[in-house]
Amino acid sequence: MHWLVLLISAVLEAVWATALGDSDGFTRPVPVAIFLVGVTLSMLGLGYAMRDIPIGTAYAVWTGTGAALTVTYAMATGAEPVTFLRILFIAGIVGAVIGLKLVKPKPVEAPRSPAVSDSAEDLG
Repeated sequence: MHWLVLLISAVLEAVWATALGDSDGFTRPVPVAIFLVGVTLSMLGLGYAMRDIPIGTAYAVWTGTGAALTVTYAMATGAEPVTFLRILFIAGIVGAVIGLKLVKPKPVEAPRSPAVSDSAEDLG
C-alpha cells in the first residue's frame, strides 16, 4: 500500500510541477489552485509512504518518478523537444526507480556504545 501511495504522490508531483510552470508566477488562478491541491496531496502521500519505506528510497523514487513524468508530459505536449538522449535518460531514471523497489534494504543496526566496566581493575 505504501508503494502505491508513493507512486500516486509522484504523479501528483508531476501535476503540481506542471501547474506551477503554467501559473505564470502565481498570476493564473486555475493553475495556482491545481498547484496548491497537488503539492498538498503529494506531500501528504510522501509522508505516509515514509512510514514504511526508508526516507532515502522514498524521496529518490518520488523525485525521480515525478521528474520523469514531468519531462515526458512536456515532451508529449510539445513544450520540450523529443530527443533520443532525453528518452534514454528518462528510461534510466525509470530503471533506477524500479531497481530501488526491487532491492530490499538491509536493516540498520543501532550503534553500540563502548562497554562500561565496574571492576576495580579498570578504575585504576
